[in-house]
Amino acid sequence: MKRMKLSLCNEVLGNMPFAEQCALAAGLGYDGIELAPFTVVDDPRRMTAAQIAMLRDAAQGAGVAISGLHWLLLAPKGLSITSEDREVWRRSVDVMRANIEICAELGGDVLVHGSPAQRRLPEGQAEAEAARARAVDAFAAIAPDAKAGNVIYCIEALAAPMANFVTTVAEAVAVVEAVGSTHVRTMVDCAAARSGGDHPVEELIDHWLPGGMMAHIQVNDRDRRAAGQGSDQFAPVIAALKRHDYGGWIAAEPFRYEPDGPTCAAVAAGYLRGLIEGVGGSFDNGP
Repeated sequence: MKRMKLSLCNEVLGNMPFAEQCALAAGLGYDGIELAPFTVVDDPRRMTAAQIAMLRDAAQGAGVAISGLHWLLLAPKGLSITSEDREVWRRSVDVMRANIEICAELGGDVLVHGSPAQRRLPEGQAEAEAARARAVDAFAAIAPDAKAGNVIYCIEALAAPMANFVTTVAEAVAVVEAVGSTHVRTMVDCAAARSGGDHPVEELIDHWLPGGMMAHIQVNDRDRRAAGQGSDQFAPVIAALKRHDYGGWIAAEPFRYEPDGPTCAAVAAGYLRGLIEGVGGSFDNGP
């Protein structure tokens, strides 16, 4: 039976130095850190070898892995994979490629492409279809880079009104199929799926995980707090992952930090670890 690994999205810990983030995550029982590039640099294309070495050394020193990257196009400002401005589109693809390279150099496994503001579709059917095609072209353009880096680039479904393109996992799968690369897949964000009216998360896992379309999961309550802080139940989600012998990452990604980020991280770690152990799974307490 494969072991599920628990990761913490690092922006939860705010402005804490990265080495301290890693140490805290390790102390709470996380196996990894999921890195938001904007917490380190304003433009991933300009991340230096020294910065990458600092991140890698900090994680290794704490005994955690850098599981991957998320919030990929938040910085620099003005990016869009749907823009009709060819220079904006090209710059956005360049940032996607830079993030892939960073992830590979850090030993990460997966990148999560959410960035809803950077994939908005315009009004008008013809304009929206053209913009959608540009987005598919962007994902297709970076597929060889993901393959070369041996990472999985995941297209994240996000609920409306936050996003108006790829609002369900099925829509994400349609884009993945259009790209046609095993290194471009989808994932499920629990809060987005539940608040946006998608199928229950455990049903999404049952449907898409066995065929390899789904490669990652982020867990959070639909009220945007940490798993275990709200009313959403995650035992069926963990059970579904175990049912399909999932050996990937489970990333804790709250957005409301009550009473603060470290406490949210602690609650999520304890709650999820208990569920993983309690439904017949095992928790891999190490990178």
